[in-house]
Amino acid sequence: MSAASAVKTLLFWVLSVMDKHFTLELADEAATLQAGREFSKQLNAGAVVYMHGDLGAGKTTFVRGVLQGLGHAGKVKSPTYTLVEPYVVSRFNLYHFDLYRFIDEDEWYAAGFNEYFNEDSVCLVEWPEKAERILPTPSFDVKLSLLNNSEQADGRTLTVLRY
Repeated sequence: MSAASAVKTLLFWVLSVMDKHFTLELADEAATLQAGREFSKQLNAGAVVYMHGDLGAGKTTFVRGVLQGLGHAGKVKSPTYTLVEPYVVSRFNLYHFDLYRFIDEDEWYAAGFNEYFNEDSVCLVEWPEKAERILPTPSFDVKLSLLNNSEQADGRTLTVLRY
């Protein structure tokens, strides 16, 4: 069984029948993309997903996989400077936030970002701790961490908590 196939099988099983919390090791970027594609099957309109991880941990790669799983075939940009990138996918609008450079809550309201969080959209939020006082409660908490294993230099640990 290929690594991607193993991720698909394990992630489907875990999200379908297991507890609200699980951790999975991802061998490389391809496995991170596959995990995102499989995770996308759990998303429904109204979902809010907090994305945690250091710079370079694979958050945007995971989001790219989510978007691929939802049928998006175009480019996926990191919204580091724009704070949000919108995507229209088959079932809902998806908004990918990157709050790494977020500074002021007034900016949030002035830009109307709070209106993106509604029953017709899914919001994936990188660096949610930068705006924790104003963000809604998440549906999922996703954390990506680089493995400290020299044998798997591209490896990551994926932890998902479902609320």
